[in-house]
Amino acid sequence: MSKEAERAELHKTIWRIANDLRGSVDGWDFKSYVLGMLFYRFISENLTAYLNEQERRAGNPDFDYARLSAEEAGYGIAETVNEKGFFIFPSDLFANVRARARHDPNLNETLSRVFTNIEASAKGAASEDDFKGLFDDLDVNSNKLGPTVARRNERLVKLLDAVGDLNLGTYTDHTIDAFGDAYEYLMQMYASSAGKSGGEYYTPQEVSELLARITVVGKTEVNKVYDPACGSGSLLLKFAKVLGKENVRQGFFGQEINLTTYNLCRINMFLHDINYEQFDIAHGDTLTDPAHWDDEPFEAIVSNPPYSIKWEGDANPLLINDPRFAPAGVLAPKSKADLAFTMHMLSWLAVNGTAAIVEFPGVLYRGGAEQKIRKYLIDNNYVDAVIQLPPDLFFGTTIATCIIVLKKSKRDNAVLFIDGSAEFVRHGNKNKLTDANQATILDAYTKRADADHVVRLVGNEAIAENGYNIAVSSYVEAKDTREVTDITALNAEIARIVARQQELREQIDAIVADLEGSDA
Repeated sequence: MSKEAERAELHKTIWRIANDLRGSVDGWDFKSYVLGMLFYRFISENLTAYLNEQERRAGNPDFDYARLSAEEAGYGIAETVNEKGFFIFPSDLFANVRARARHDPNLNETLSRVFTNIEASAKGAASEDDFKGLFDDLDVNSNKLGPTVARRNERLVKLLDAVGDLNLGTYTDHTIDAFGDAYEYLMQMYASSAGKSGGEYYTPQEVSELLARITVVGKTEVNKVYDPACGSGSLLLKFAKVLGKENVRQGFFGQEINLTTYNLCRINMFLHDINYEQFDIAHGDTLTDPAHWDDEPFEAIVSNPPYSIKWEGDANPLLINDPRFAPAGVLAPKSKADLAFTMHMLSWLAVNGTAAIVEFPGVLYRGGAEQKIRKYLIDNNYVDAVIQLPPDLFFGTTIATCIIVLKKSKRDNAVLFIDGSAEFVRHGNKNKLTDANQATILDAYTKRADADHVVRLVGNEAIAENGYNIAVSSYVEAKDTREVTDITALNAEIARIVARQQELREQIDAIVADLEGSDA
């Protein structure tokens, strides 16, 4: 079976499972159960495959970790936690719990204990923060699953069976990133049905990939990647696809303010086989309590920060002296934090790095403090490009967003404006960037040369003269798609119609006169 056929079959099965299991639980809430159980299966199979491989290399070809007793398995706990970041006893593995589930009247308690033990196995280890709270949103005792223990367990059995029946292949030989792909598809499916809230958790994969590719033009590896509003981590993980995770040398860094989404992001890292040592995802408010002061600068930064949210701004007197915001001499408005995120990312960007940020269009042209921040960015030659995206790409909004590309080391004193608003295909009820659409935009960015109605390179002085407006439409003239009218031919046609009209009137007058004469 081809990769695409395998992926399509996987998506079809997930769609059926989600609809079968959803029931009275809201879809956006229930994704936490599906994803959490998918994660439980993944780490169980991941650990089993790892331990089996280690033993077979050591000359034990018939070794099967899943069949060991607790006493036999216990000898390797410390070493396993050091290598994998966690430990699961054989009896607590997904496959073994599932096999007993239908006959376990206390299944909810069994699962609760298993999840607690997995998190507890990392306590005191380097991986403790990466596993803490990962199962918090998979509440096996929630009334959302049913009003009684029996009803909850009935649904938990269905959930275990459904996730267990997913054809993900064996951990070591599936041809697609099956666990990661299943996660991405679930996020996309639930985001599309969640309306506005979905966009807070999920950036469409093709947009994530475009951002990642922009930041690594001309590079085969980077030191580390960062997203200060990382959501479920889809932007960060695109670097594993674009460069290969081994070519992100120091790992994947991010911060997320929403606790549920923070947990989803960490789960997503594991599901894409990013080990705990390779990522550092923090929980908290990046603007007022950033978690990675000691880790910057970052060579690649990507982000789709929340649009025009409120923040403390000048209500907090400490922020104007914050080294991230102070250089602009002004703070982003309290009602619109967009450019506060932008300044934060610029501050933590490496000298040889690139940041690609999704922005709402208003930040490109609004006056006041935002204009002053743009003045700082342009006067210091930090804005590399502004790319207009098509409308209706994101869940929860139809507005056409844009990408601002920042660099600290540029080869010219100009900004490249790209109008990519026509680069899309309609797919279902949303627009989509195809591979060809992405390639067209990326090619325009790489060439950095004027192209009629699509690309224009504008000097910083000209932008300053235009009030530091950096909206693409202010510099790239849209193609006139109106039909060209031949005025001479049009006038001739009008004259012909008028003459014909006069001729018809004369004929009608003659007929009327004849009729009046016969009546007389």
